[in-house]
Amino acid sequence: MAEKEKLSIVMFSGDLDRALAGFMLATTGASMGMEVKMFFTFWGLNIIKKNEGGIRSKGLVKKMLNFMNRGGSKRLKMSKFHMLGLGTGMMKGLMKEVKMPSIDEFIAMAKDMGVKLLACSTSCGIMGIPEDSFRSEVDSIVGAAYFLGEARQSKVSLFI
Repeated sequence: MAEKEKLSIVMFSGDLDRALAGFMLATTGASMGMEVKMFFTFWGLNIIKKNEGGIRSKGLVKKMLNFMNRGGSKRLKMSKFHMLGLGTGMMKGLMKEVKMPSIDEFIAMAKDMGVKLLACSTSCGIMGIPEDSFRSEVDSIVGAAYFLGEARQSKVSLFI
């Protein structure tokens, strides 16, 4: 039996529109029978953070960073045309109108389709993000070397 083709996606951005693009590609790849892994690093970690919960980082700088960068799918903003929330709200309204899944729905759908969600251990360490800050759908926290090993075997690798 032939091995499944692999798709590796690095999610560096925590912007709503880029998160949507990443999950559209991930779920499409999974629907085509590909083995999909999404690696969330730096600002991309905001996509897979829990929507609730306090800031528990240690050290003043990390606490300040996490206060300004709370994350969670409900807090994601547009990369352009955010307009103090107006543009982001309009996009979410349009998505609902055309029955496009929300980020929360995309995360659940991706998980159900077998997409592996991986958080970057180095970014978590630098930014002071504890392991229990992530949604239950996150499969594991891994290093860049692990992900590069996976990406090396992938037919398609994307950086978003």
